[in-house]
Amino acid sequence: MVYVEFSTISKHFGTSVAVADLDLQIEQGEFFSLLGPSGCGKSTTLRMLAGFVKPTTGQIRVNGRNVTALPPEARDIGIVFQNYAIFPHMTVFDNIAFGLVERKLPRAEIKQKVDAALAEVGMTGFEDRYERELSGGQKQRVALARVLVIEPEILLLDEPLSALDKKMREEMKYWIKNIQKSVGITTIYVTHDQSEALTMSDRIAVMDQGRVLQIGTPVEIYEQPASRFIAEFIGESNLLDGTALDVHGAVCSIDIDGTTVTGRLTQNNAAIKGQAVTLLVRPEMIRLHSLDASEKPKLNGTVREIIYQGSVVRYRIQIGHQHVMVEVANRPDLARLDLDDDVEVYWNADSGVAIP
Repeated sequence: MVYVEFSTISKHFGTSVAVADLDLQIEQGEFFSLLGPSGCGKSTTLRMLAGFVKPTTGQIRVNGRNVTALPPEARDIGIVFQNYAIFPHMTVFDNIAFGLVERKLPRAEIKQKVDAALAEVGMTGFEDRYERELSGGQKQRVALARVLVIEPEILLLDEPLSALDKKMREEMKYWIKNIQKSVGITTIYVTHDQSEALTMSDRIAVMDQGRVLQIGTPVEIYEQPASRFIAEFIGESNLLDGTALDVHGAVCSIDIDGTTVTGRLTQNNAAIKGQAVTLLVRPEMIRLHSLDASEKPKLNGTVREIIYQGSVVRYRIQIGHQHVMVEVANRPDLARLDLDDDVEVYWNADSGVAIP
């Protein structure tokens, strides 16, 4: 069921176009991420939904209701900002209770709801603490509890993990996803971090320069990017430039430095003979050994750099005038390569993506 719908939404700031002709549908209970670089329009899109920014054109509907002209307080939407916005002069209990007090709920009901929210986010026992006594992760939990306690229709999260260190970000992204699943609330998450989006989302919209370039599941976005920009922005990419030799349906034969390989065309991409084509192969998809005696190498190359990273060893391999990065598990049964070793590289036929 479509729960949130943007219809030809645009936002102009003077002559600058922040969001252009956005059409987007988000399902009820979905964890949906807006992903893109700084300035791509994702936060502006979120703030238009929240009611803090008025669209220049278009319409926003929530559960069938036109909310385009409604003020923020009439939209029943909860938002967690990057800086959490916790009141430093209030205790944790009072921060979480703030929205309920504003709604003039009975004191006993407020306590019941706040206690339940504290338990939901794992903060029972922290009721009397102040902001200065909380860690970054605890502040985020309080900010989320303060939103969840008012039981909004939609939860908006605007880069909520960016202020945390790497270890805490890793922990909190799983925690947020688990909370969202247990509550079942429709959630829209803004981030520039592709790891967060891939880990947490049911679907992702990749944005750039105010436009949505691709919408899909994390698997679709990562394994079937619709453009070179998306391939480079999402994860690490090996991008080999070549020329289309032939196209049969969704399979494109590509000449790369005199060797013919194949790639899958995705997301309505088409190619014609003689056209410049980029082949995308992720580092973890490339092998330096064959799986069986009949398998032939895709390309030949020479080891030019070795990067030890503990659990994996990464090899930069020169292939003609281009390079690929190969990621190999660090296991005692796999032989280590040396600089200037000649190697053969392999990957499964469906692991290469052709991008015109």
